[in-house]
Amino acid sequence: MSKYVLDASAVLALLDAEPGADKVAAVLMDAVIGTVNLAEVHTKLAERGQSGRQALAQILSVLEEVVPFTEEHAAITGSLRASTIHLGLSLGDRACLALGIALDAEVYTAERLWTQLQLPCSVYLIR
Repeated sequence: MSKYVLDASAVLALLDAEPGADKVAAVLMDAVIGTVNLAEVHTKLAERGQSGRQALAQILSVLEEVVPFTEEHAAITGSLRASTIHLGLSLGDRACLALGIALDAEVYTAERLWTQLQLPCSVYLIR
């Protein structure tokens, strides 16, 4: 089982060599990403006019797994709405946290607001 779940912001930091990329790289081989957050990464790359397929393929080749969004994740994601609405967390944000909760894994992100939440999983800020 994975120890780490990567948020889209963590993967983008790695792809773009942003601050915190080294922290993501250090856990990459023991990390997973959910399909919802993978879609967010692809969306951001498309918005920039790039596919990023080669760089993303390299990252995905060393990730432990890409985890499909399941009914369990959907239920956890929905249940997080009430406790996160005041911070404006998106569906993708909550899906990432749901995966961390389901796997009892530490979530790596650049989203500072997440540290304000009382969650049954750990949140690690990459910067």
